[in-house]
Amino acid sequence: MTKATRTRTTRLLSLVAGVALAAFAGSAEAQIKERNIRVSNGINEDHPVGNGVAKMRACMAEKSGGKLKLQAFWGGALGGDLQATQALRAGTQEMVITSSSPLVGIMPELGVFDLPFLFTNEKEADAILDGAFGTYIADKLPGFGVVNLAYWENGFRNLTNSKRAVTKAEEMTGLKVRVMQNNIFLDSFKTMGANATPMAFGEVFAALETHAIDGQENPLVTIDTSKLYEVQKYLTLSRHAYTPFLMLYSKKLWDQLSAEEQKILSDCAIVGRDEERKVSRELNDKSLANLKAKGMQVSEVSAEELAKMRDSTQAVYQRHQATIGKDTIERIQADLAKLRGK
Repeated sequence: MTKATRTRTTRLLSLVAGVALAAFAGSAEAQIKERNIRVSNGINEDHPVGNGVAKMRACMAEKSGGKLKLQAFWGGALGGDLQATQALRAGTQEMVITSSSPLVGIMPELGVFDLPFLFTNEKEADAILDGAFGTYIADKLPGFGVVNLAYWENGFRNLTNSKRAVTKAEEMTGLKVRVMQNNIFLDSFKTMGANATPMAFGEVFAALETHAIDGQENPLVTIDTSKLYEVQKYLTLSRHAYTPFLMLYSKKLWDQLSAEEQKILSDCAIVGRDEERKVSRELNDKSLANLKAKGMQVSEVSAEELAKMRDSTQAVYQRHQATIGKDTIERIQADLAKLRGK
């Protein structure tokens, strides 16, 4: 081969490589379309979920070259969590960040996260949700019309009321307490003596303000950012349940995304999750201090009384076993036993 021939061959190979590279880049670019993705949430933007959404939005913009945009709607602007989830199932809305609890009517296995005194700390919750059990639950959700991108943190729930300090189960007797709209929370609080009342979160502040209900239960950050201290005097650090947020996407609309778009959303949901959990835990102590500063009277529950509450609610596990699924309850209990070295 002459020098001139070699030169022509080299130029031809370079040209072919350049065309191939351009075609590949064009193909990758075509896999990501301009999309404005709406995400609904029932809480306010100053909640740690707002930090997670901001982080997720930035991640999506970076990975998609600005094509995938995340538009957040706060305070139930697109409807309550259950209503928004039904919109996902119908394919009329893209995303919702919702507690697992309102969805047990759609997928009963999610009720496992509502069982009283299931987790003892955040480390346990992370290990279960981000591990095999979390995958086990997530794998079932597409059958109900939604895809779970990640488990974010709603957190440990605590009781507030406007009537009296509560440090033991019997002091709940007669209190009209708003709980989330599912039978397990209703059963748990009835078992502990309260007059449990299901209600959408968007209605809670007004109901407390007008004394239609006496109390409610939520994580400290939600109590703080929702300004419930304005209508509640007593806070009990009961930590009676830990509930996750689910970052759900419409299955119908998910199937219309390219593999590249799906990967960006999945990866960025994890980035948002990590930020949201970090901020949530940083703010937990700050929220407690702020609630005290706003005049709430805070009560601890002794280890002895906590054990009594835990024992009294074990019947709830049995009563809801058929609905949640015996295998689901036994699976999470076995995983927790391993974590605890039992």
